[in-house]
Amino acid sequence: MGVIHRFLPFGKDHVHEVRVSGSEVQQDFIGAGEFKYTIEQGGNGSGPSYQEVSGAPVETDSPLGYSVGSITILFLNISMMIGTGVYSTRKYIWPNCLKLPAAILSGVGSVGLSFFYWVIGFVLSGTSLAVYLEYASYFPNRSGAEAVYLEQAYPRPKYLFPTTYALWYLILSFSSSNCIVLANYLFQTNGHSPTAWQLKGVAVAAWTVCILLLIFSNRLGYLISNAIGVVKLLTLIFVSITGLVVLGGHTRVKNPTSHFKHSFSGTSDQPYGLANGLVYIIFSYGGYNNAFNVVNEVKNPIKTIKFYSSISLLVVATLYILANVAYIAAVPLDELKASQQIAASLFFEKVFGSGRSVKGLNFLIALSAFGNLLAGNIGISRLTRECGRQGVLPFPRFWASTQPFGTPLGPYLVKYILTVIMILAPPAGDAFNFIVNLQVYPNALYNVFIAIGIYLVRWRRGKAKLPRGVFKAWDVAVVFNILVNLYMVVMPWYPPETGADGGSYHFWYGTSSVVGIAIVVLCGLYYVFWIYAIPYWRGYRVRQETLELDGGANTHRLTKVPLAELEEWDRTHDPIGREIDDTSTAGVESKTSSNSGGKRATIIDENEPKV
Repeated sequence: MGVIHRFLPFGKDHVHEVRVSGSEVQQDFIGAGEFKYTIEQGGNGSGPSYQEVSGAPVETDSPLGYSVGSITILFLNISMMIGTGVYSTRKYIWPNCLKLPAAILSGVGSVGLSFFYWVIGFVLSGTSLAVYLEYASYFPNRSGAEAVYLEQAYPRPKYLFPTTYALWYLILSFSSSNCIVLANYLFQTNGHSPTAWQLKGVAVAAWTVCILLLIFSNRLGYLISNAIGVVKLLTLIFVSITGLVVLGGHTRVKNPTSHFKHSFSGTSDQPYGLANGLVYIIFSYGGYNNAFNVVNEVKNPIKTIKFYSSISLLVVATLYILANVAYIAAVPLDELKASQQIAASLFFEKVFGSGRSVKGLNFLIALSAFGNLLAGNIGISRLTRECGRQGVLPFPRFWASTQPFGTPLGPYLVKYILTVIMILAPPAGDAFNFIVNLQVYPNALYNVFIAIGIYLVRWRRGKAKLPRGVFKAWDVAVVFNILVNLYMVVMPWYPPETGADGGSYHFWYGTSSVVGIAIVVLCGLYYVFWIYAIPYWRGYRVRQETLELDGGANTHRLTKVPLAELEEWDRTHDPIGREIDDTSTAGVESKTSSNSGGKRATIIDENEPKV
């Protein structure tokens, strides 16, 4: 059966059709200047998706299935937000200390301002959630969140953002810090002080179990992640309710309300501490957007994700505030700030006394860390897979395939190997912290581009006269989100109060930011050589083609086309990279519609003259 290419250069009443034999695809293209948009509808019950053709092809029937329901959305986000930090005062490594209530309290100086910061964090995360929802409403058939949004917000220069983001993310996407934290809490459970290699060994073992669970079954991974999410939620609820009981004066704790009197006394006037406190808060809510990584696996995604992501953010914000009430009511502030114990352990000791309860709590926190690994890597695997489907990484079949278990095996394996290397290779201390911190600054830069990019997407869609998305973020929320993300880019350059060598490691505090930027620049240079310089020197051009894989997966592959064959290639491939055969062209006729029964591809060029 042939494909119908419909050209609409003269308005809706003058349609020129050319019947072409070739692959049977349901594909429309709308042209607006140098941009062309493909129109497809997926199987998740969302409306049509309009995306620039350089982006990875839409999978109209998700090869990963549609197992993500409302409960999974809720706990994908909750498990990412609630890791180990909200329980802790111990500064194992910098990314985890970003979630420490004690670090925030120390930074701002007073109880009252610390609670104000927790509320501000909720508002800031809400604005980011609105931006992600608007992106998802434009591209409801694509999983992978940031990879998709950068691809579509910045389609020119072609493949620049997909290439730099994919390479950066692949190089620095490891979960070694979370694995070390998990192992540390497991040792805390039995009161053993591990050697460095004992800690590394348990971390690798826990990481191996996590990845094996995710590889063999999407549904099993979701079920276990949800179950652990329920346990960690109940644990935090128990801490919160116990804190209210303490506050009411019904426990052994004396004067539980004393720290709430004159609550703004001691507020810091140090800019670094106040600014750093806001950084801690923003990272504490990290994970509110995890469900956007699985959009194409959700039925009726925009409505469902909008409601349950909002609920998850509200629940976590409420529990964060109540947990802090509990800690401050039960534990003297000086002890809370200075202790090397986890905050929740201090709380339980003050309320129940030392004993098995603290060990049990350590186990629950370790379980919480494991749930964080599961939920995080479900989202990360989809994002990595989407980077591979864009065609900018080598071996696109490897990244896109879901065989043999119906899971993204390639992304899981690569992530596993990188994380094991990062657990075993760097020595503990400065080197480990430095390598982990390399992820932070480039991520902040890309967040700025995502926030600004929503206006570029709106502008181009308006120019192409595309339909509006079903959700639009308030402009005040978008602008606020842009400013916050800019703040996160500027803040790391402000020197710590302890001097230039007083950061997370004992050398210049900005080293990780500089090296992180250098890695992104190197990715950009790779792009220039790969897409432009080498093709120019060797006499070929890069073109994308679409590959259909077993199990319903598809992907782009960037192909080298010699200059002598370029015209033929462009004539026999549609804009998205699917091969067509124009040898059976039946001619051109004008009509308002087609009743051929064949599949369709439409190109509307807004720059053609109208009559």
